[in-house]
Amino acid sequence: MNDSTIPDDVFDCLIIGAGPAGLTAALYTSRSAMKTLVLEGSSTVSQVTVTDIVENYPGIPEVNGFELHHRLRTQALSFGAEARAEDVLSLEKTSLGAVEGWTINTNLASYRSLSVIVASGARWRSLGVPGEEEFIGRGVSYCATCDGPFYRNRSVAVVGGGNTAVQEALYLTKFADRVTIVHRRDRLRASAILQERASANSKIDFCWDGVVDRIEGDTGVTRLRVKKLKGTDAYITLPVEGVFIFIGLDPLTDFIRGLVTTDGGGYIVTDSQMRTSERGLFAAGDCVVKPFRQIVTACGDGATAAYQAELYVDELRDRSY
Repeated sequence: MNDSTIPDDVFDCLIIGAGPAGLTAALYTSRSAMKTLVLEGSSTVSQVTVTDIVENYPGIPEVNGFELHHRLRTQALSFGAEARAEDVLSLEKTSLGAVEGWTINTNLASYRSLSVIVASGARWRSLGVPGEEEFIGRGVSYCATCDGPFYRNRSVAVVGGGNTAVQEALYLTKFADRVTIVHRRDRLRASAILQERASANSKIDFCWDGVVDRIEGDTGVTRLRVKKLKGTDAYITLPVEGVFIFIGLDPLTDFIRGLVTTDGGGYIVTDSQMRTSERGLFAAGDCVVKPFRQIVTACGDGATAAYQAELYVDELRDRSY
């Protein structure tokens, strides 16, 4: 996809993010002979890489999250996509010969591309309570797969009640003596099968109707103070040495806010074809407004965005002759 009116150093598609959405997009664009660059992010990692076991990806009954990510990346790069570990700081429209495209500025360089797919994902949301930031790496964690082995034969708490929180609580039972799930409601939000597994696990107990008030300790975490939302006890103290927090995600979209339409939470608004409010700019995966965030839906988003980017770039190339 080259012609004399568009500079040779211009990419057909630049993909921001290397999770399942971004890597699937790269697979499709590179297979279509589009000159593709994936910016992986030097200070962020895909959520799938810190997932212990993935058991709901079609055709693969069970796989480690890091291994699945490795397979996706290897497959995408095998078709010619390039990947670089750089953090995107900003995007701006720019003239690319006879057509309009995008300049992408990173912490190390600037790139030009006819189209962009934003698949930057999301990060774990923090509680914002006293002691949380102070004890990060000393008892506070957002990744059970990363830090679980440090809590062998200890008591830990998991904050949250969704699928991720329960999955990580189950994983932590491989190491910890006791895992207490702290949830603000009187029932979990996780899928039925995960609720059944958690309830049947003798190492897991529950602190219902409670929110974390503060995380306390000395050189490391020693206790968790929980404010009870129901009952007579205003506060209870849980003696734990680790606190694992899984209360939701915040999209990694700061670099693009104000450029495209986003919702109140910062998630990018797209149509059914993953097109944003700006022509030539597409989005996919956990950073977009959607009701269900899973690996398989991210891959579908990425494939759709790649197809639309290909159609868009073909139109630009035809126009530039």
